[in-house]
Amino acid sequence: MTEKDDFDLRNFMPFLLNLAAEQSSLGFQRTYKNRYGMLRTEWRVLFHLGNYGEMTAKDIGERAVMHKTKISRAVAKLSQRRYLTRTRDENDRRSERLTLTPAGLAVYRELRQEAEAYEAQLGKQFTTGEVALMRMMLRRLAGLD
Repeated sequence: MTEKDDFDLRNFMPFLLNLAAEQSSLGFQRTYKNRYGMLRTEWRVLFHLGNYGEMTAKDIGERAVMHKTKISRAVAKLSQRRYLTRTRDENDRRSERLTLTPAGLAVYRELRQEAEAYEAQLGKQFTTGEVALMRMMLRRLAGLD
């Protein structure tokens, strides 16, 4: 007979954070996946380029904490769709400078509006103070502050 374990998984912070991240991402996933056929890594690469301008895959990996092979696949897909251009870095021939094309920038702007609306909808579950507190705590946990 097995003893009942008193560890409460439903209150384990890493479990809750992961569950909350997955649940809160689903609605936005429907937008970028259904409308543009993108995967999560593709929209994250697109948003980094839209938000920060020209970057290398390494730059994106450091900011987004994504593995280089996932970034490489996302860059290839976005390039096939003509959402970004790849230019060899003259200082480091192993590296490419990534830039959104006008089509990629248009998609970024459309998706950014959708992201802002989706975030506002998520925030309606909380008071303004709770949203600010949650954002501050998440930024601290993520090492952004």
